[in-house]
Amino acid sequence: MNPPRVHLVLALLALTALASIGLALAAGSLALTPAQTAAVLLGQGEDIHREVILHLRLPRALAAFACGGLLALAGALMQILLRNPLADPYVLGVSGGAAVGALAAMLLGVTLNLGIQASAFLGALSAMALVFGLSRGDGGWTRTRLLLTGVIVAAGCGALVTLLLSIAPDHQLRGMLFWLMGDAAQAGDPLPALLTLGAGLALALAFARDLNLLARGVTFAATLGANVGFLTPLIHLTASLLTAIAVTSIGNVGFVGLVVPHLTRLALGNDQRLLLPAAVLAGGALLTLADTLARTVIAPQQLPVGAITALIGVPAFLILLARAPRREGL
Repeated sequence: MNPPRVHLVLALLALTALASIGLALAAGSLALTPAQTAAVLLGQGEDIHREVILHLRLPRALAAFACGGLLALAGALMQILLRNPLADPYVLGVSGGAAVGALAAMLLGVTLNLGIQASAFLGALSAMALVFGLSRGDGGWTRTRLLLTGVIVAAGCGALVTLLLSIAPDHQLRGMLFWLMGDAAQAGDPLPALLTLGAGLALALAFARDLNLLARGVTFAATLGANVGFLTPLIHLTASLLTAIAVTSIGNVGFVGLVVPHLTRLALGNDQRLLLPAAVLAGGALLTLADTLARTVIAPQQLPVGAITALIGVPAFLILLARAPRREGL
């Protein structure tokens, strides 16, 4: 790709990411001007503005951006390893395990966000361990075995979620359903998600050359010197952990990991050195904008952010699905 075009696309994505966070800080029941928002960020401004931005909107916006980046990065990695442009982070059943853990904690009366997130994370890791344990054969993991095992585990987790919802008392049901559809308001401290995003991106970029080879096929990558036996499980585990962190922070949010990496690939090509950071920026911006819409469209009521991303992702998915038979590889 033409280097000036690459730089332009990356610059536009970075500006879009910053603009999405700025909009998230300014929009809401108490609307703030750009000047008022900037004054607060510079340590000035009125006390009420500082309270709203620094303690309510900024943590939520950063958490939404981090989780959007996590899902997009995980989706890009899954699409490389499975060599399927329609793969997404949920293919291994990780989100289903997280949902089971979180809903079980709610049903048992856990009210602290930290307790619910810890239970969801434990559920995600359990599902990931189950998938990798069941899919390992004499020859190790394969794409087909991992995919099929993930689908089966996800279906089982879906059945458990339905069971938990069916026995939940009425006063807990709304909160459980809202978490299932995504709720950035319960994200809490965004620092763990941001640190995980930075570490995951750094790890992926360290293997960017091998990922470029792996996108062409396992045999091709091994022939040119990539350590496929080490790289494949490492990236699978990394993508699963990135998804688990995102899901435990904001709940089930679909389509970000599916649509964003593919659209980014159409714009920038398949060089992972460019694709991965671009996907992080685009995914973070998309989820931040979706969360801003979710809390402002019918304010003071809030919509689940997963519903907003689904409204964006469903038509995009159908378009990608229609294009898939006419495209080869990624």
